[in-house]
Formats: sequence, C-alpha cells, structure tokens
Amino acid sequence: MNIRLLLPTLLIAALPASLTLAADAKKTDAEIINAARASYPLKTCLVSNEALGSMGEASGHIHRTAGKPDRVVFFCCAGCSDDFKADPAKFLKKLDEAAANKAKK
Repeated sequence: MNIRLLLPTLLIAALPASLTLAADAKKTDAEIINAARASYPLKTCLVSNEALGSMGEASGHIHRTAGKPDRVVFFCCAGCSDDFKADPAKFLKKLDEAAANKAKK
C-alpha cells in the first residue's frame, strides 16, 4: 500500500478517539472533585474563610503542578480562584495544616 495514502487515513481514523479522550478527561476531573468533597478537611473557603456553600455550591478546582500530585481545593465562589492562583503555596500550606489536624483527631 502507498504510504502517502496510509498516513492521512490513520490520522483521520485517530481523530474521534482523541476527541473522546478529551471529553473523558473533563469527566474525570468532575469525578475527582466530587470524590474529594467527602474527605476535604476544611468547612471554609481556602481563600476567604467563608463557609463552603454560603454562596452556592462550593467551587472545586484541581491544582496541577508539573512533577507533583494534583491537589483538589474548594472555594466559596469561583472568584476566589484568582487569589489562590496568585500564591498557591500559601493556601496549600493552610490546606496541609488542616489535613494534618483532621488526621490527629
């Protein structure tokens, strides 16, 4: 078979699979966030200290850093994510301390 004809055919055949993987990745993020709700160590927003749920359903966010495990954090509203993104280390330290305190109890 002519390789020039085979390559475009393979690329076209792979396109639906790549679109499915992208859709599954979004679904997986939602599943990760929903699973984290039950074991999340804080009852307040990581940024504002407002009660989670005080402004509607808590907004979940997966913080990703290359070479480190993904972290799920929750905010009272989507607006707090900008403050978190400005200094994630500060807020992740707070989350780690809350998790350690919860583990002690």
